[in-house]
Amino acid sequence: MTIRLTSLVAAGALALVAHMAAAQDLAPLNSDTETDRIEWSQLTEKFGALPAVPSGTRVGGVSKTLTNEYWRSLGEGYKAFGDKVGAEVVYQAAQSEGDQLGQLSIAETLIGQGFNALLFSPQTDNNLQPALESAEAQGIPVVNVNDAVIPSVRHYVGNVQRDNGMRVAKWFLENRPEGGKVAVIEGQAGVFAAGQRTKGFSETIAVGGKFTVVASVPGNWDRQVAYDAAATILQQNADLVGFYANNDGMALGVVEAVKAAGLQDKVVVFGTDGISDAYASIRAGELTGTVDSFPVLTGEVAMEVGLRLAAKQDLPRVVSTPQALITKDNVETFAAKGDALREVLLKQAK
Repeated sequence: MTIRLTSLVAAGALALVAHMAAAQDLAPLNSDTETDRIEWSQLTEKFGALPAVPSGTRVGGVSKTLTNEYWRSLGEGYKAFGDKVGAEVVYQAAQSEGDQLGQLSIAETLIGQGFNALLFSPQTDNNLQPALESAEAQGIPVVNVNDAVIPSVRHYVGNVQRDNGMRVAKWFLENRPEGGKVAVIEGQAGVFAAGQRTKGFSETIAVGGKFTVVASVPGNWDRQVAYDAAATILQQNADLVGFYANNDGMALGVVEAVKAAGLQDKVVVFGTDGISDAYASIRAGELTGTVDSFPVLTGEVAMEVGLRLAAKQDLPRVVSTPQALITKDNVETFAAKGDALREVLLKQAK
């Protein structure tokens, strides 16, 4: 028994050393520019059908919060795919998008519960780093699913964050050729997606020199904070022509501030995520648009990737999921659900 225990300890130590050495070979991940990537629609073509899922397979998901519809929808995608292939899904989240320690505690608890794969959606780029290291040392594959990015993570599923802002900026360039003043309501500091969305918008809209970003301020993913920030910006810039917000909750807060200022016929507002309230607001002629990143589908793809990794498939570091700029002109096309939406997005991918 002593010899066996000693051997197990030695083997564990060797595995940890091997893991640390392999981790050092990975460059810090930029999920937008990583070249080791594949589109979600190519998984079956490149790697074949999903291997049979063994009975008793369990996947754990750790989300930012369930108070935001986007993250609830992501969990719906996990469960839908799990039900389809016979895998149990446990999905838990922190109380708020600012509860970094609470989220870390959830992740660390799940690690010891016998999951075959873990899906992490960290609140910042660093808060789940300890849990990632612990899971990988135990041989549990981890997939970083939108939208903060753990730099040392081996596998990421999500959309191109910079492209969210770029798509909105291109709308301004095409539909407001005279230019003008615009503002950005950013997400939470320290989150990869917030920085990339803001950068994509600000750098793209500068092309031609007709637009000026007069304010770019944090909204912390919070509707009321965004409302207050937008109200102040409008007071200081009565000739503002538009806002870009890093998520839809904040964008809807901005819409209320624009309405309160009586400027809804002059100031356009765009968000990001594609939640149902954003679609309803677009239909009502209030929110101008959103960049939908299709969270239910993203959840399904992330589950598939997690199960492929559990089956020891060697996948690219990034699996990119779709996104589309939604306005009144195409809102009904992208409002499709389930297989109908997959068909729309597959056509878009071709």
